[in-house]
Amino acid sequence: MGVPEISNRPESAAERPRRTRPRPGRPAWSRRGVLAAFGAAVPALALTGCGDSADAAEGKGATATGGAGAAGKEKAQVRTPTVTVSPADGTKKADFTAPVEVSVADGTLSAVVVSGNDGSTLAGSFNAGRTRWTSSGNPYSGTKYTVTAKAKGAQEHIATFVTKSPGETFVGYFTPEANSTSGVGMPVSVNFTKAVTDRAAVEKAITVTAEPAVEVVGHWFGNTRLDFRPARYWEPGTKITLSLRLKDVEGADGVYGVQSKDVTFHIGRRQVSTVDLAKKTMTVERDGAALATYPVSGGAPDHTTWSGIMVISERFEETRMESSTVGLGDEYDIADVPHAQRLTTSGTFIHGNYWASAAVFGSGNTSHGCVGLHDTKGANDSSVPGYRFYESSMLGDVVIVENSGERTVEASNGLNGWNLSWADWKAGSVI
Repeated sequence: MGVPEISNRPESAAERPRRTRPRPGRPAWSRRGVLAAFGAAVPALALTGCGDSADAAEGKGATATGGAGAAGKEKAQVRTPTVTVSPADGTKKADFTAPVEVSVADGTLSAVVVSGNDGSTLAGSFNAGRTRWTSSGNPYSGTKYTVTAKAKGAQEHIATFVTKSPGETFVGYFTPEANSTSGVGMPVSVNFTKAVTDRAAVEKAITVTAEPAVEVVGHWFGNTRLDFRPARYWEPGTKITLSLRLKDVEGADGVYGVQSKDVTFHIGRRQVSTVDLAKKTMTVERDGAALATYPVSGGAPDHTTWSGIMVISERFEETRMESSTVGLGDEYDIADVPHAQRLTTSGTFIHGNYWASAAVFGSGNTSHGCVGLHDTKGANDSSVPGYRFYESSMLGDVVIVENSGERTVEASNGLNGWNLSWADWKAGSVI
């Protein structure tokens, strides 16, 4: 064996053997012992880790553990649906000019019912996600409502509220009367107790329909009257329905309607009478056939009778007529005018006349503007023209005056809208 060569070259760091020196109070561990100790700890770390390491995230054990954690988190996030009603539950003076809304958070609505203590219900619709329901119309004023809403996965939600009453109100008085039968010239006329500034809103709330069907259009006369008629006289036997949906419609600032009702009336036979004041006769036609011809007397040259198409709007077996009520001073005051039927608001009647000589009728125009027929005092003589014409007539019958020497009566002077062309009539609608 040779003697190792001794070199005087210094040892490099890599060649120099590791030297250890025990620290006081601690055992000296070898490098192998330290590695062994760390190796034993690795499995424990893998079992208790949170999946932060690449090995844990991609391993089968990590997937199972991670899945269980996600399920737990999802379960913790499940919430009970919360239903909200507007107006809020318990409101005593809720607004009646906005729709009712029902919404749900953390869920979907399955059903909503809104019912009033007046027996009405509010229809409505859901949005696409069924998270909101909105009534298609507004609630009525002065009404208590109960809202019953159901959301999937939650108990039934019930809320109540009471709408406030309007401050000022208006109504529409209508002609003809409900369930009445009228002549073919009778329009549907609605007169309002307050001036209407939002005519479109009010006109939209009123409809008139006919059976058999025909186009019916409204026409405004000022801001307190709205009439409806077709292009030509109603057909005999027509059933007409007036639908008033004015409740809570704001006709003027802060003034609301109160009516919600349907009214029906019927059209009877067709009777049209034509007064020719040049001939001083009146011809009565019933359903297209001549019924009678009567001698008449119209307005004198200084008090001419309106010409045009007029409709009988009132009927009195006897009535008092005073000249002072039509601006003629004290020229006459007759307490018992027989068989009087009104043609204009301004005071034109077709009536019986017992105070003039029978020879006047058919020979001269001597009245203060009315159309007169021979009659007797007491209105009980069935043989005279005044009696016979009255008995053959009804409200809504048409009386046409020709050759009177006077201009055509205004359409608003009585129920006389037939004097307007169909185009002019339709121009009076605002919808």
